[in-house]
Formats: sequence, C-alpha cells, structure tokens
Amino acid sequence: MTLLTFRFAPSPNGALHLGHAYSALLNQKLARTAGGRLLLRIEDIDTARCTPELEAGIYRDLEWLGLEWERPVRRQSGHFADYAGLLDRLVQEGLVYPAFMSRGEIRAFIADSGKAASWPRDPDGAPLYPAVDKALPDKERQRRIADGAPFSWRLDMRAATARAGEGLCWTEFTDETLSASRQVEAQPQAWGDVVIARRDVPTSYHLAVVADDALQGISHVVRGMDLYRATGVQRLLQELLGFPAPRHFHHRLILGPDGRKLSKSFRDTGLAALREAGATPGDVRRAVGLE
Repeated sequence: MTLLTFRFAPSPNGALHLGHAYSALLNQKLARTAGGRLLLRIEDIDTARCTPELEAGIYRDLEWLGLEWERPVRRQSGHFADYAGLLDRLVQEGLVYPAFMSRGEIRAFIADSGKAASWPRDPDGAPLYPAVDKALPDKERQRRIADGAPFSWRLDMRAATARAGEGLCWTEFTDETLSASRQVEAQPQAWGDVVIARRDVPTSYHLAVVADDALQGISHVVRGMDLYRATGVQRLLQELLGFPAPRHFHHRLILGPDGRKLSKSFRDTGLAALREAGATPGDVRRAVGLE
C-alpha cells in the first residue's frame, strides 16, 4: 500500500508567520491522521533573496512548533540540473520560446497598441505577454541569445494547451478534513505565456514544484488559497511532462488585523517575534484555529 505523502514547502526569503504555521501544522495533522508521510522542501530557487540565515530560521520556527518531517530535506537550489533537463524537453518539443521583452517594454508595447484599457490580464492582475517574440525567426533568436540579450523562457500556451487536449482537471478537496472532493477545470490559459525559466536560473516556481512533487511522490498538495489559480498552470505542466497529478486542498488564509493576507514583512505575526514575546506553540495553534 502506498503511503499518502504531504509536504510543506516554504521559501527562505523572509521569516515565517502565522499563515505558514497554519499550513505546516495542517499538513502535519493530515499526514498523521492518514498514517502518511510529511516532507519538508526548501524552495530556494531565488538565490538572490533566499539566504542560509533565513533557512536556519525556518528550521528553528518549525522545530519550536513541534513539526516533524522526514530527512533529508530537498533544497531546490541543489537540483537545477534536474529542472534544466525538463526545460530542454519542453524546448525540443517546441512548447517554450525565448522571450526578450522587459517589463518596461511590455508596458510600452501595450500603451502603443492603443488597447491598454482592454488588454487581457492574468489572475494576479499583470498584463499577458504580447505574442511578438513567437514570430521571431529561429536565427534571430539565436543571434540575440549569443549576443547576451536578457530573456526568459515562456510557455507557448496555445501550443501547450493544444498538446494537452481538453478536459484537463484536478481533484480539489472541499474542506480540511479531506472527506469530500470535486473536480476543478484547469484554466491555464488565463495566465497567458507564463515564464517557465530564466536565462540564469533554469526553472521557475511552476516548473520546479511539479518536478519536485513528482520526484518526491507527493500525493496531497495542501497549501493556501492564494495559489488556487496557479494550479491550472501546474496541472498543464504535469500533463505535458507525463507526471502524476496530486490531489489538492487550498486552505483558508490567515489574515492580518487589516483583513489582508499576511506577508513576511508582518513582524507582529512572525513566529520568531511571537516566540520572543512569550507565545507558546499552543498559543499559535489556537490563533490559527487548530485547537
């Protein structure tokens, strides 16, 4: 019998807060209830912002909470070669292309088009990438790359969704007991030609997370509702790369005093600050509604 496998996957680019505590503790609770496994993954592909000091802080906070996980911990920065191999597959299959426009150039292009007011935007509110670079001849692409022009690898969403076919869905649990579920239609096209990798880092969050979930045998992805819409892109990549599709539960978010989602800049809800102020792990559990 295959054990159910859960994971908590923070990024060491800031201190953990109450929202992270809820997600970590919920994953542990569900893994224990199912008699399954809990893995910890450090998602540190952003080597400019992620630091060893912040990573050490994650371990301190999680150990203080009483979280237990299997060793060794997978650190994404140690597996760039794995992601590069997957990127090369997508390149060879004509599903990604080098995109050279900067954010400023994107804004200028949209403004010059006269369609700024009606230009489509992704679920995060960013304008979709113009299709200009798709029309570049391969020789011109290679010349720009050889000249050192900055670029990102973007998914050709039209080609990718055509390859995947219709009916792409994922299984979403309806509450944190995981007792009932429904099928959700994936809508990756809402994101347009998303970034899959960059010139200096051969992956993006989307590519790395689907690769790691497949390699680690993750059966259940339990994470915040803020990542709900991103699941469509990840489900598409799983289909393109032949990876299994984990089941999902996107849990409620822990909000700050102003009603907004917590961020790592909210020191008053940071776990280290709460610990220093005399809070206990039990206090944290009660604060996030797990006791």
